[in-house]
Amino acid sequence: MNKLLTILIVILFSSISNVTIAGDDGKLKLNGNNNNGYKEVGDCFEKVNRGVFAFNQALDKVVFKPLAKGYRMFPQPIRSGTSNALSNLGNVVTIPNNVLQGQFKDAGVNSARFVINSTLGIAGIFDVASYYGLKKRDKEDYGQTLGVWGAGPGCYFVLPVLGPTTVRDSLGSVVNLMGGDAWYNVTVVNDTQYFSEADYYSSRLLSGVDFRAKNLESFNSLENNSVDLYASVRSLYLQDRYRKIRNIDKTTETLSDDDWEELDSQ
Repeated sequence: MNKLLTILIVILFSSISNVTIAGDDGKLKLNGNNNNGYKEVGDCFEKVNRGVFAFNQALDKVVFKPLAKGYRMFPQPIRSGTSNALSNLGNVVTIPNNVLQGQFKDAGVNSARFVINSTLGIAGIFDVASYYGLKKRDKEDYGQTLGVWGAGPGCYFVLPVLGPTTVRDSLGSVVNLMGGDAWYNVTVVNDTQYFSEADYYSSRLLSGVDFRAKNLESFNSLENNSVDLYASVRSLYLQDRYRKIRNIDKTTETLSDDDWEELDSQ
């Protein structure tokens, strides 16, 4: 019943107008038309979104930013190993979406990477697959797959703690809870003696802290230089999703998920 209610709520969001446009250049254009590849993204409940965004910002300052700063105090090998393990775990969602999007070569590479790194790489801590020429591919999710299939983003909204999303991306997340995420199935859905619900939620929390730690300076710069931080974050999120769906080889600033080795060498 809870899953059905979630679906009904996000469908309701998609029926409201108040449109902004994300263009090929990734920039948002207000009250534009749907030409030149622009996709309509409605900020349907902006006042509510801004309230939730303010709550998230307060929570970030009290919880996530301090955790990210503390995380960055760990030696680089520990941070890299953690990122590698989380990235390897993410392949259980990326691989089926590679297949659904027709990216069969990437599905094969990611499958091989998952097997090699899960075994020889000790649960993904070491990226052994890269030494065999199997370089890491971009992450894929069910929201991206829906976009590739032609589904529009629907309304933009902000979730407590989880942050920015759209109707399409939220539906993609619901798929994870309905069997699309093998890690969720093993830890939460199925009662096994090896894993528990705490393992899943701990990995999600750690993934968020790892991402936040990689973007400390970028987010600080964004906060200091934005006239309207809410609008800036909305724009960056929509740019990032637009580029990922179209496989544009460009990283949106402040949304970097690079390896720690690459970041520390800069």
